[in-house]
Amino acid sequence: MATSSSTQLEILLGEEDDLLLGAESGWVEARTSCDHLSSLSSDPLHIPTPHTPCNRCHHPSENWLCLCCKDVLCSRFVNKHMLQHFQQSNHSVALSYSSDLSVWCFVCEAYLDAQVIPQLRSVHEIAYILKFGQAPPVRTVEFPKVEDNQADDTSGS
Repeated sequence: MATSSSTQLEILLGEEDDLLLGAESGWVEARTSCDHLSSLSSDPLHIPTPHTPCNRCHHPSENWLCLCCKDVLCSRFVNKHMLQHFQQSNHSVALSYSSDLSVWCFVCEAYLDAQVIPQLRSVHEIAYILKFGQAPPVRTVEFPKVEDNQADDTSGS
């Protein structure tokens, strides 16, 4: 329990920061790099469909695709078969067949941005097409503005 007003203020500011950063909604920023991609399947284009049930318990939803061996296994919210697969095989990167097709690295304990990381882009696009029947929308990338130094050059030539 907070006993001083400064402590209470720090608590309030911390909650406000969480709201500003999206913690209240559950949103997290995905990583744009990962050191654990060397074990990815060499053929990311031929993957099971998003409606494939868990290979172990046959649960029909909340399943993940192992991007190393292409096994489809259920999430930690069902029977934790993908987590067990990682613990037994050390296959660390998986794609969620849930609504958002997010990619998770078990070693980094972080989501990965599959549209930015080149090694993940093709498998994410294939999964998107299999799930939604169309190519994913093109994501715009903002580049830093380059100033035109020649416009400031008044010395003439």
